[in-house]
This record gives sequence, C-alpha cells and structure tokens, in this order.
Amino acid sequence: MTYLLGLSGSLRRDSTNTKLMRAAAASFGGDLQIANLRLPLYDGDLEQADGIPADVQTLADQIKGARAVIISTPEYNKSISGVLKNALDWVSRTKGAPWSAKPVAIMSATGGRSGGERTQTALRACMMPFRPLILQGPEMLLAASSDQFDSDGKLISEHYQKTLDDLMAALRDIS
Repeated sequence: MTYLLGLSGSLRRDSTNTKLMRAAAASFGGDLQIANLRLPLYDGDLEQADGIPADVQTLADQIKGARAVIISTPEYNKSISGVLKNALDWVSRTKGAPWSAKPVAIMSATGGRSGGERTQTALRACMMPFRPLILQGPEMLLAASSDQFDSDGKLISEHYQKTLDDLMAALRDIS
C-alpha cells in the first residue's frame, strides 16, 4: 500500500477541491492517484441486471489498496456533492468492505466563508456505516477557495498550508 487515493467531490477541470487534494498529497509525501468518480447514477435495477459496473469495482479496489484516502468536496446545498454521494452509494454495494479501518482525511474547498463546514459534517455521517478511520481534525476548511492558490496550484496562505500540513501529518501517523 504505497499510494494515497484522492476523491474529489467536484468534476470541474479547475476544481479547487482537486487542487487541494494535490496540495495535500505534496504535504503527505506520497504518490497520489485521483479516483474516477464519473460513474453511472446508482440504480438497483441496473445493479441487478448487470452487476457492479467495472468503474465502480475499480474504485472499490483502489480504496482497499490505498495506504490512505483523502476526500475533498465542495458544499452543495449544505451537504456533499451528488457525484461524491453517488460514488459512496455504489462502493457500498461492492464486496469486501473496502472502507473498513481505512485511514481517511476529509477536507473541503468552497467559495463561501465557512469553507465547507456543513459538507464535512454531512460526509462524516455518510461514511459512518463504512467504519473507516476518519481523522477528527484539524479541520481543513478552505474558504474563498478560488483566491487561495497560485498559478502553480500551491496554497498561498501560510495558515491554510499549516492546517493542511498538520492534517497530513496526522494521516501519516495512522496509516
């Protein structure tokens, strides 16, 4: 288990959540694999007819094989993004409990002032049945995220970089 797996709750090309995951991986000091969350919408009829889609099984296998997982998500309507919820729902249908005891760091990058506090609370609730080892802090809440990265994708705020470094140090300690 040598890689760090990243799940970004935003599919945008210039997603600040994906930038935050890359900054986290640099701080963590490991190779980052970014998971593909472009999955079909969960549909029990589809699952019954065709089984688990190959992309979903690949995601579950990546989670199982990762040293640790970082999840960065925007806040959509006071909760997690639909793309992230869909991925969690699909993976919950796979065999082998890939999330069980997996070290996980949660972070968020949002345009608002709170930096995604509500989305992190909602994500913790969604993850609880899977029994991962979710770090409880420090909370990485990146507010006004479009203004927080330089042209190379590095965080410009020493405060946010320190918080991210502390979170990644804690993730290294449990992984």
